[in-house]
Amino acid sequence: MADQPHPQVRTILQMLDDQPVPPTYAVAVDDAREQLEALAQMRDGEEVANVENFDIGGPEGPEGSLPVRVYYPEGDGPHPTLVYFHGGGYVLGSLETHDALCRALTNAAECAVVSVDYRLAPEHRFPAAVEDAFFAVEWVAEHGAAVDLDPARIAVGGDSAGGNLSAAVTLVTQDRDGPDLAHQTLIYPAVDSPVTGEYDSYEENAEGYFLEREGMEWFMEQYVDDEIHLRNEYFAPILADLSGVPPASVVTAGFDPLRDEGQAYAAKLEAAGVEVHTHHYEDMIHGFANMVDMVDAAGDAVDALAAELAESF
Repeated sequence: MADQPHPQVRTILQMLDDQPVPPTYAVAVDDAREQLEALAQMRDGEEVANVENFDIGGPEGPEGSLPVRVYYPEGDGPHPTLVYFHGGGYVLGSLETHDALCRALTNAAECAVVSVDYRLAPEHRFPAAVEDAFFAVEWVAEHGAAVDLDPARIAVGGDSAGGNLSAAVTLVTQDRDGPDLAHQTLIYPAVDSPVTGEYDSYEENAEGYFLEREGMEWFMEQYVDDEIHLRNEYFAPILADLSGVPPASVVTAGFDPLRDEGQAYAAKLEAAGVEVHTHHYEDMIHGFANMVDMVDAAGDAVDALAAELAESF
């Protein structure tokens, strides 16, 4: 393991340390959300051919609208489509916080990206986000053709909590006879449960590297309101039988509490006979892929993931 994060990352960590704000888990939810939104404003996204924003019905019907943002690549459609779920511990994040990453994926993979503004905890606890994620995938399959998306070429992807939702959706689509998915792009995903024990990476990277163990515990308290869910496979996909899920790309980072469970999930996918591409960035931190104009490794990760997405379509 690298002794310390890459110099580009150390510069960002120092910049964050220099800001006079308390950690996410020490403030109210609304303030934590504002902090992440402010960080997103530091990044400049690439130009894409077109961007459209609209609301789809949502799993609770028209009154439960689900905002989405569709990024289009150059060229004529219908376009293969990545349905993307942002990170943020199921509590934070929005279409804006992951705008730059979605734009980069759109251009690099030459596919459309549907970014989903799923319901957040604690206002909407598990499994609301999973239901929204599955609804969005079903919507693309059933109605995507009307907005130049190819319903026969759909992948799912996300980072951190969004990686969890992506993995969960691959299970839900099997259980509910949903759309066939071409690929799953899992960027430092949270896929395990506290009931299975703690990985070494939680101890090794407990604090100082953006995502901290105390922060993970805070996110969990907001998302799960009943311990019975901690053994639910939609909450912790690593507990599931993974045979038959779509091919996967899994990104992990050396200085990330989620490093070991991401690698364990990739290993379990492979053991289940699923085609898996793994990408480990030894000197990176959780969240690095979102720093597409600040960290060189983010561009490398986007290019690798985009190539595998394009091949899967």
